[in-house]
Amino acid sequence: MKFNLDYKVFTPNLLVEIEKFAISTNVDESIAATVSDILQEVKTRGDEAIVERTLLYDGANLNKFDLRIPVNQIKEATTSISLECKAAMMEAIENVTFFHQQNLPRNWQGRNSHGAIIGENYYPINRVGLYVPGGNVPLVSTVIMSATLAKVAGVSQIAVMTPPNPDGTVSPELLGALAILEVDEVYKAGGAQAIGALAYGTESVKAVDKIFGPGNAFVNEAKKQVFSTVGIDLLPGPSEVMVIADETANPAYIAAALLAQAEHGSGKEKIYLIFTKKDHFDFVVEEIKQQTKSLSHQDSILHILEKGFLAVHTKNLEEIVKVANFIAPEHLELQVKNDDLPYLQENINTAGALLLGHFSATALGDFVAGPSHVLPTGRSSRFSSGLRMEDFFRRTSIIRYDQDALINASESALLFSEMEKLDGHGNSISIRLGQD
Repeated sequence: MKFNLDYKVFTPNLLVEIEKFAISTNVDESIAATVSDILQEVKTRGDEAIVERTLLYDGANLNKFDLRIPVNQIKEATTSISLECKAAMMEAIENVTFFHQQNLPRNWQGRNSHGAIIGENYYPINRVGLYVPGGNVPLVSTVIMSATLAKVAGVSQIAVMTPPNPDGTVSPELLGALAILEVDEVYKAGGAQAIGALAYGTESVKAVDKIFGPGNAFVNEAKKQVFSTVGIDLLPGPSEVMVIADETANPAYIAAALLAQAEHGSGKEKIYLIFTKKDHFDFVVEEIKQQTKSLSHQDSILHILEKGFLAVHTKNLEEIVKVANFIAPEHLELQVKNDDLPYLQENINTAGALLLGHFSATALGDFVAGPSHVLPTGRSSRFSSGLRMEDFFRRTSIIRYDQDALINASESALLFSEMEKLDGHGNSISIRLGQD
């Protein structure tokens, strides 16, 4: 196994180099025109365009009547998966449900300084589309991490898009998870064409109000281009992990955490190691070499180790915080002594997900812990968050003035209409002041 891994020593100037590395795979201008063409085809030709692109990209020869999976086939999928797998799915659903129930938005009302009633009402989005990567790597966990939230939110219509295998089938485990969640509107379509179908609608697919779910560069570009026609959640790109390790960290745990994210297979994953003890690095590298030998996605992992690995040696917690906050990683494992966890948890404020302590593997968050694994990547955690309950709601503000409250507000409101030279606004207030 031939690869050479090295590390850099932290300096303030290193952050410029890190920025280029962190965002080097985020923008691919070459696919924009292709995605635009696909979306236009779906918009004008509907199911026919989806069928053609499914054959081209997924190798599945379908007709338009094959696009929607029959409801009975979805329900029957639970009988073809093992009891152990079914139990694991239900355990994950239970934890995801519990976590996100804590964040259900609540209507509220109060009175402002004028004595008027103000507040907010939250309404579940009526119809959502969930994109679930499938094919050779069916992401069953993504079903749970998105559809469970929609169910908890009370969304009434959920449409799922997932690419088929070349033989036209969809993973029974994926369908089984949907059946457990009582989602029965599922289509065999992937890529930009699936996003186009959800956004514009076709003969078989009714358009949705908002699209959720991770995908490849084509899916993300399509989500960008249909935004404003429909809502989108976020644009999660290739997976990322950062491990922060001090002298108490186990090199085997560090290596395993890095390799777990490197195996995703897009070829653009990013894995970061920030460490404080120089001697540790050689032990970690040796563990990486040994563990990689036994992993089934060895080729993908070796590619990422060559192109997407960055290690930085730091001297203290302050330097760690600077690097971590600058990179804003999707997943951040803090493999450090317990005494340092509070400081790092308080001061690192840009990570998509924090995994605290030596036993909190990122894979637990990916599969069963509870928080959604749909998280921002490519430094976008600086300004956005992972998928959450509020994303499945829309908010309406409430304002109710009676005559007394109007009188209390009128002086200031009329001054604003004068300042902004909007006399119609002022008139809409003053005309009410003369009413009994």
